[in-house]
Amino acid sequence: MPPARFASRRPSAPLATLLLVAASVAPFPADAEDATPPPPPPLTLAPVTVTGRPADAAPSGLAPGLALDRPNSGGSRLDLTPLETPASVEVIAGRTIRERGQTSVTEAVTQNATGFTSLGAPGNGGTSLATRGFAGHGSVMQLYDGTRLYVGSGTVTFPFDTWSAERIEVLRGPASVLYGEGAIGGVVNVVPRRPTTEFRNEAMVGIGTDGTRRAAIGSGSPVNETLSYRLDVSGNRSNGWVDRGDMKNLAVSGAVKLQATPDFAVTLSNDYGDQEPQEYFGTPLIAGRLDRALRHRNFNVADSDIRYRDNWNQLKAEWALSDALTLRNTAYQLTSHRHWRDVENYAWTAAGGQVRRDSYIEIYHDQRQVGDRFDATWRSSLFGMRNEMVGGFDLNRIEFKHTNNSPYGGSSMVDPFDPAPGLFLNTAGTSPRSRSRTRQYALFAEDRLSVTPQLSLVGGIRHDAPTVERWDLAAGTAYSKDFHATSWRTGAVYELAPGLALYGQYATAVDPVGNLISLSPAQKDFTLSTGRQIEVGVKQSVLDGRGEWTLAAYHIVKDKLLTTDPNQPGVTVQIGQQSSRGVEASLSLGLWEGVRVDVNGALLRARYDDFTQAVGGRAVSYAGNVPAGVPQRTANAWASWAFLPDWEVRAGVQYVGQTYADAANSGVRPSYTVVNAGLDYRPTDTSTLSLRAFNLFDEVYAVAGNTTSWVLGRPRSAELTFSMRF
Repeated sequence: MPPARFASRRPSAPLATLLLVAASVAPFPADAEDATPPPPPPLTLAPVTVTGRPADAAPSGLAPGLALDRPNSGGSRLDLTPLETPASVEVIAGRTIRERGQTSVTEAVTQNATGFTSLGAPGNGGTSLATRGFAGHGSVMQLYDGTRLYVGSGTVTFPFDTWSAERIEVLRGPASVLYGEGAIGGVVNVVPRRPTTEFRNEAMVGIGTDGTRRAAIGSGSPVNETLSYRLDVSGNRSNGWVDRGDMKNLAVSGAVKLQATPDFAVTLSNDYGDQEPQEYFGTPLIAGRLDRALRHRNFNVADSDIRYRDNWNQLKAEWALSDALTLRNTAYQLTSHRHWRDVENYAWTAAGGQVRRDSYIEIYHDQRQVGDRFDATWRSSLFGMRNEMVGGFDLNRIEFKHTNNSPYGGSSMVDPFDPAPGLFLNTAGTSPRSRSRTRQYALFAEDRLSVTPQLSLVGGIRHDAPTVERWDLAAGTAYSKDFHATSWRTGAVYELAPGLALYGQYATAVDPVGNLISLSPAQKDFTLSTGRQIEVGVKQSVLDGRGEWTLAAYHIVKDKLLTTDPNQPGVTVQIGQQSSRGVEASLSLGLWEGVRVDVNGALLRARYDDFTQAVGGRAVSYAGNVPAGVPQRTANAWASWAFLPDWEVRAGVQYVGQTYADAANSGVRPSYTVVNAGLDYRPTDTSTLSLRAFNLFDEVYAVAGNTTSWVLGRPRSAELTFSMRF
């Protein structure tokens, strides 16, 4: 479909979708032949009930794969399986993540999920992602246990560690109908391990190159017939791979579950993270090119400091009132405290052959998010057809204070090959500059109607109404702004044969023009950007679940970008547009006993359709250019082979195509291929000795950056770990 024709379509929500969501439904009639009530809803508090063997209990040669037949919360609030969901949904098992040596959430997503790449840098918390042609925290949302984390000044720092993750759920494509504004590209949901009625204890220790040391322990068990717990603690330290690159972090996750009655349960949890990442902001380019001799140089100041502290409290309750009705409520609080003191911009100067450092920046973020989510799931019939419906509301209050030393003055010149670090320059002084309070509420509903045993219709609708109040503490000014947005989607799934499903979906979405809770005064008068997607695809599970594959094609258009008025270069207007269209495929296959391959790839065409910026006092159109930070070719491949009863070898390849550093497409970051490998030996049934090599061929590559400097990825390194269950 031509972009112009697609962009002009602005249909309202189809009547069928509204009926699915809003219709009053009656209970199953007692005398109907197909009126057997559905099985009782799960009594656990986790938003997803995994049937069959738990992911962490899967035998080594039969990894969970794509988990097409396992319910998840990433793509629906109805606990549908990926086969039942008219969208692109993946589930990455925690056991798979740990076996591949992926200690961060970013690594786990970008090395396993289809079409996701990292833009991680210290300024965004190391967690920014890109998918389906859209990049950054304003378009790719991150969740923890199904709850969205609001983005302050482009930064999200929690969760980061994978030791406590039961699984990571990934949804590609617009998800505003589920989680609100800021998810036109996709969503990543980290689901932590929670209390269990089984005894599970495990521990891990490891050492590696660059002075790396790791240790972790996890324990979960019942205390009595009604009380159970789960506790996970992990810590990592390293000297880093650049000069003065010391880093360390600590993650603690604990939960207690009370099964008060067979129908009612409450879970109280607390998660804490403390990070001091490598204080590295990039490597300057020499005459526009990367000099490998600078790979391990650190251009930051000697007294630089980066630290993130996050604390997450949550109280979840679930009550199965009957076979037909289940109520859930989640109350939560997140506090984040972040600090940066760095010199962050580096540019080589041809005249003196030196690197100019500027933007001596000190910033504090103090953020507190308090919220509550309630929903009710009702299973019934509609005109004799099986129907499932969920409806509820979200409430959030977010307070954000930004302290800094703006206008970030100071500069210095250093030798590119032997940079003298010097000390931090603070010309303006650090003080509180702005404070905001955001109050948000949303109403949502989702419905699945089984028209026939093979055909189901899935629809959803959500209305968001955030209000942002912001105070400029330096200027003594303030503003208040109300936003309103309604998102919806409608789709169909047709099961051609058991385990083989075709689907189609139309979805709308909204993105903020900046981060909502830190919206600048210059952005307050603009509305939310809007988007829409058409997607079709096919999914299949074969060989009794040992093989799974998916294929999807989509077209997304995003409107109302901020752009320069072509006739008035000093004026910003909200008329811009960008789009992407692409194809994604994935395959997970157990070839024979002890051998498995997992392969995925994405091809897309991402473009600015209407986008202009002011350059040198005149308006320059970038229509036809590729959005910054968006690769148009990506692929992942993993293979494992249990070649002896107690031995297993695995290898992974990650390919990321070239990306552009700016909207003008004047700076290109080359494509790269990274190879990882591992060897496991199991001396006993409950212990494993693992040797892992990362970036085996020592590829030099950039994951983020601008036209003058690049943030480089990890060079070749190795680790030896010992883990055990007891």
